[in-house]
Amino acid sequence: MDEALMIVMAGLVGLALGVVGLLAYRYSRMQRRAVVDVGEPTLPEGAAEILSVVGRAFVVVDDIDGVVRANPAAYAYGLVRGHTMVHAELLSLARRVRADGVIEERQFELPLGPLGQGTIVVHVRVAPLGEEYILLLADDRTEITRTEAVRTDFVANVSHELKTPVGAIRLLSEAIDEAADDEVAVRRFSTRLDKEARRLGALVQDIIELSRLQGTDVVLAGQPVDVNRAIAEAVDRNKLTAEGKNITITVGGHTDDRIFGDRDLLMTAFRNLIDNAIRYSPEGTSVGVGVRSRDGLVQVSVTDQGPGIAPEEQERIFERFYRVDAARTRQTGGTGLGLSIVKHVISNHGGEITLWSQPGQGSTFTVRMPRHEQADEAPREAPDADDAGEPGHETPGVNPRRATQQGGRI
Repeated sequence: MDEALMIVMAGLVGLALGVVGLLAYRYSRMQRRAVVDVGEPTLPEGAAEILSVVGRAFVVVDDIDGVVRANPAAYAYGLVRGHTMVHAELLSLARRVRADGVIEERQFELPLGPLGQGTIVVHVRVAPLGEEYILLLADDRTEITRTEAVRTDFVANVSHELKTPVGAIRLLSEAIDEAADDEVAVRRFSTRLDKEARRLGALVQDIIELSRLQGTDVVLAGQPVDVNRAIAEAVDRNKLTAEGKNITITVGGHTDDRIFGDRDLLMTAFRNLIDNAIRYSPEGTSVGVGVRSRDGLVQVSVTDQGPGIAPEEQERIFERFYRVDAARTRQTGGTGLGLSIVKHVISNHGGEITLWSQPGQGSTFTVRMPRHEQADEAPREAPDADDAGEPGHETPGVNPRRATQQGGRI
């Protein structure tokens, strides 16, 4: 009897412990749920929906500068990492807005990425969001800022470049006037005057060409272009310059592929490359032009036997007005815009231009552009009035449709 009673008592104790454990578990879950509900940040009604369609990078921070919400663009710009605002400048701006409640706008140039190997220019607008949050809206202005800087530099460079030949022309004209009775001096000054006038004309024409490039839509205005004919015309335009230095231009290779684009612009690019090679090649040497198709690309290479270009200068030679040796540029008559025009033209046609060069071993410029996929079905180009005559009879450097440009490596 005592044994049965003990068994019953043990069962009751076990049941009681089970009930207590279940109640404790349920109470613990309720406590955790209460903690989660209290800790979950709540934005003002409708704010989340508006931010989802705002179309800009945004970050919402709380009263202790913790990131409550941010979209992918904010992370891509490097403004946020985890739940932390990365840049002290933005945190300082957010605290100032939190303190006085006044909306502020600023533009910052900030390190991009954890290693700081690059920068991003962002325009930031900071405003209170409800009673406890601060909203930061950010726009990437890096490309706009870079373009404005390039435009400013270009205007400054053009002003400087125009000033030189204009000043020389003025001084030479005064010298001719003063030496009117000295036939030898007049002839010498007039020769130099003509040289400066040609240089000024070439520079103005290159500036016009760059302006035209920026307004040309190759996709809308283009047509299949025979690369072989464009190169042949470019060579013909450089004959007089080459003959003046006893330089032979040799063209090798052929392609049946077409390039979709603007024939005049492509001819100008090839002409500038060949002109550039002639200008920097010693007298009595040769310039090679190679043409071929490979892997769906049309490739054109121009090789000279000039002094070559140092590795540290090679990345900059396509910049407008960049000069490795300004004195040599004045001697060759280059404007410093020829290779910049080439790069613009090739880029507009979806291609690339690369350079191989070593000091003392010459240079090779290689252009690669995608072939026109409908080349086999495209109509052949009709002969132009420029091509009607014999190749040697047209004065190189003069086109009835458009004057050509003077190229220049430096």
